Amino acid sequence: MDSHGRDEQRLVWAVTGTDIGPLMLAATGEGLVNVVFHASDAVRLRALERLAVRLGREPVEDPDAPLLAEAVRQVRSYLAGERRAFDLPLDWSLISGFNRQVLRALASGVPYGTVVGYGALAGRVGQPGGAQAVGAAMGANPLPVVVPCHRVVESGGGIGGFGGGLETKRKLLALEGVLPEPLF
Repeated sequence: MDSHGRDEQRLVWAVTGTDIGPLMLAATGEGLVNVVFHASDAVRLRALERLAVRLGREPVEDPDAPLLAEAVRQVRSYLAGERRAFDLPLDWSLISGFNRQVLRALASGVPYGTVVGYGALAGRVGQPGGAQAVGAAMGANPLPVVVPCHRVVESGGGIGGFGGGLETKRKLLALEGVLPEPLF
């Protein structure tokens, strides 16, 4: 196998510090495959073990891998308020079925600075009444921030849940101008 073939098989990761805490990003030769919030050592180790099991290869720390370095750059630029959309190849292999369908609809149809209700997103994928299933899909999102599950809110005005914690969701929505900046 040539070196290019090995690059396609690699699973690389890096941790980057951000205003919402350390984020771990992981990529395959196909694209960004995982973003993990609050990437302390313990959280990072669990995430890397899950990735190894799910993808069948050992993750390697390589912040200089081109696709990963670009993903880190774009995420940091977004969090600095300098980028409104991501231009990255995504590897959807950690999610399938309805969850993948919902997350793809979210990624392509809910732009920066807008929100959608859980029920409305369910309707967009042909599952009216599937608000709870959409909530489960958001909780299973392997690519938060880049696939913007923070933009999915309750129809009654509540912000709903968030795998990265409600404070993080509020910060992301404030960054996009959807909510006022938190006072403290």
